Amino acid sequence: MSSPHPRLPLSRRGLLTAGLGAGAAIGLAAVPARAGARRPFGRFGSPAARPTPTTLYVDAQGGGDFTTVQAAVNTVTTAGYTLVLAPGVYRETVATPATATDLTWIGASEDPRDVVIVYDNAAGTPKPDGSGTYGTTGSATTLIRPDGFTARWITFANDWLRADHPGISGTQAVAVKVLGDRSAFHHCRFLGHQDTLYADSAALAVFARQYFSHCYVEGDVDFVFGRGTSVFEHCHFRTLSRTDLAGAPYGFVFAPSTAGANPLGYLVTRSRVSSEAPDAYYKLARPWVPSSDTTARPSLVVRDTHLGAGIDAVAPYANMSDAFPWQNQRFAEYRNTGPGAAATVPENRPQLTREQAGSATRAAYLGDWEPWKGAC
Repeated sequence: MSSPHPRLPLSRRGLLTAGLGAGAAIGLAAVPARAGARRPFGRFGSPAARPTPTTLYVDAQGGGDFTTVQAAVNTVTTAGYTLVLAPGVYRETVATPATATDLTWIGASEDPRDVVIVYDNAAGTPKPDGSGTYGTTGSATTLIRPDGFTARWITFANDWLRADHPGISGTQAVAVKVLGDRSAFHHCRFLGHQDTLYADSAALAVFARQYFSHCYVEGDVDFVFGRGTSVFEHCHFRTLSRTDLAGAPYGFVFAPSTAGANPLGYLVTRSRVSSEAPDAYYKLARPWVPSSDTTARPSLVVRDTHLGAGIDAVAPYANMSDAFPWQNQRFAEYRNTGPGAAATVPENRPQLTREQAGSATRAAYLGDWEPWKGAC
């Protein structure tokens, strides 16, 4: 994977609203856009040349069937629909019903920087009707409930900023919460600060499988979290700088909350973690044991991954609650590289044996579901 470009001197909101492609400083390597102004849907057809009756077109400029993503989602009543999104910034919240199974969203330009779904609710944001605040789940810009969901070449973002809301203490601000089994994201970006990507399941007893391939995720506090059975392959995780804290730690990359009955949680493989913060200012993970499930045993395996200097190599893990120490959870590493992977204090870096690593694979986590086959 290519190295990141230098960051532009813009706020998160500035990066998203300065124009299409403004996120070039922080996202995946540039991909030539294939959807020009006269062909907003590129090679994926158009309302006048629809490849299937279940293909719908979204264009904020009016060239599709709908101008918002939610309006298109509202018409999906059966399985197997495809939404093609023209380049644009879609400033809205989107919630997909559980009945819209095998739903696919495609960014038409095949460059995730061009199609951005973004909003700015936080957990502590008051609801307009005065009924309280949104809470963590309610803050999500995009909520994905159905099984069989696939997204390609889309940016999901939450641009709520702590500095703009000093009076709000609920600073969790989710870009995406995904609940469904067999949920796949290819070449997508997830932008936020705290709790960016909520990879979860619909219920405690449901083990939802999720696959993230060639994706980019950034944030500061627990920015990949939840109880999903989730594989992250060829992904780039980037930790952000903070001006509101005087010292380390700035935050944590992963905060899994795996159910105790689930043998598998998060698997990170062939990926990398970089940082714009000072060296050793970030922990790799901490376990989340929710008050609603005190039997959770968070599970995280990070293998064959480059850990940059931003990760505290001496003490890469920390407790979220001292009642549930990280040493009692299921954290392990295998063949990681980079300055953040140095095992300077071996007891702080549990390692898989070669035999154990043979069971820590995407196939073992995802079973008979093989989302990497045929993926673009």
